[in-house]
Amino acid sequence: MNDIRKLAGQTVIYGFGTVVPRFLNYALMTPFYTRILGLEQYGVVTELYAWMVLALVILTYGMETTYFRFAGKKAPAGEVYGTAIISLFTTSALFLLALSLFIMPVAGFLGYEEHPEYIRMFAWIVAIDAFSAIPFAWLRNNNKAMVFSALKIINVLVTMAVAFFFLWLAPALAEKGNTWIYKIWNPGLQVGYVFVANLTGSAITLVCLLPFILRIKPVFDRRLLAKMIAYSWPLLVGGLAGSLNEVLDKILLRRLIGGAEGLATVGIYGAGYKVGVLMSLFIQMYRFAAEPFFFEKAGSKDAKETYAVTMKYFVITALILFLGINLYPEVVQVLIGENFRESLIVVPIISMAYLLLGIFINQSIWYKVDDKTIYGAWITFVGVAVTVAVNVIFVPLFGYIAAAWAHVACYLSMVIVSYFVGLKYYPIKFETGKIFLYIVLAVALLVVSMLLEGENKIVNIAVDTLLLLIFFAVAEIKDKFFTLLFKRG
Repeated sequence: MNDIRKLAGQTVIYGFGTVVPRFLNYALMTPFYTRILGLEQYGVVTELYAWMVLALVILTYGMETTYFRFAGKKAPAGEVYGTAIISLFTTSALFLLALSLFIMPVAGFLGYEEHPEYIRMFAWIVAIDAFSAIPFAWLRNNNKAMVFSALKIINVLVTMAVAFFFLWLAPALAEKGNTWIYKIWNPGLQVGYVFVANLTGSAITLVCLLPFILRIKPVFDRRLLAKMIAYSWPLLVGGLAGSLNEVLDKILLRRLIGGAEGLATVGIYGAGYKVGVLMSLFIQMYRFAAEPFFFEKAGSKDAKETYAVTMKYFVITALILFLGINLYPEVVQVLIGENFRESLIVVPIISMAYLLLGIFINQSIWYKVDDKTIYGAWITFVGVAVTVAVNVIFVPLFGYIAAAWAHVACYLSMVIVSYFVGLKYYPIKFETGKIFLYIVLAVALLVVSMLLEGENKIVNIAVDTLLLLIFFAVAEIKDKFFTLLFKRG
């Protein structure tokens, strides 16, 4: 149980670097963008960031996880760091060069031939963030969680400041006759300033990372790189497949629906998805803390028992967040502008999908510690197949609701396949029955909330809080959840 409390503590610390920045982004930038930008404009932002996710996975090619694996056991830490960072610098530079040479064909392929500047900024953001991945991994591996968190927060604060300036303050100054603002502000760029803000944040973060990058003399080892690539390429394949599962719906929606309506649909769906993806904030901060923790425990006698207990308490915690997001729609709806609020219907669906993804992340330890990462790639491709099938078949019939359900179908299929394959190679005795009952209880409480919803918002909140307390009580009675969480020592 001490291990579980240690993991919980690390999760909270990494939350300051992952959840707090992204929560600030959702709590401030999503309301801002969905009130400043139109449906089609926000569709542009949603779609290009979907492409950005895929590009970033390709350019990091599994090196973060590989760095943790090799720095811990298989080679001197300095050589691992140097080899990884030189490799990422080289590939990021080549990516920038290639996109610079073929900027117009790429812009045309993505449907933005009239705005190649979007793609140019896109390239720089991805290249900088990819290169920064290893310095950030070094901070995590050396228990510098506070520095990691501070830099992540700086990134978001800078991004927010630049976005507010160009999308709100500059237009306001121009309206009041301050003509000097036109020297630094182009009213025609509009959506482009979202990417200007992101690029500025990424660049300043890289500058802040330089002391840590330069602190260690990079030592490049070709043989070590070959071993690292052999370990990482299945992670790349799996990561790419996982990212396709996450963002393919935003890319397909525009093409399946077509025209301006398709782009507007992407914008509406993207806003609702942003709210539902609040669950992913917890998943991400948990992953940042859990990955090094799982590898550290891999050699101990009680490793499998620890993994099983971790899974159970993870699910309980995630379900509390699931209920917290979905029992209070009156509060959550303020995160997006009125024109986008029809998409709130997808929030419970998306948050449940991310719960399933979190379960899969816990399961995935079996192929990572057993060096069978290729299985992770194949399992994730099962999810890709499900994602594509559900989107292509049902989106033309049911619109973006089908895209949301595609996420649930995708991650559920991955959980099921991973569970049964894992039993063969690295069996872990998860408390499957109890986990299933907790999920059923949470969904049942949400359904009761929807059935009892009335006109009086205060009464609704009171009833929903009572339902949440019921879940708290069950978690404490059955598994001493809060006793464990707040126990000292």
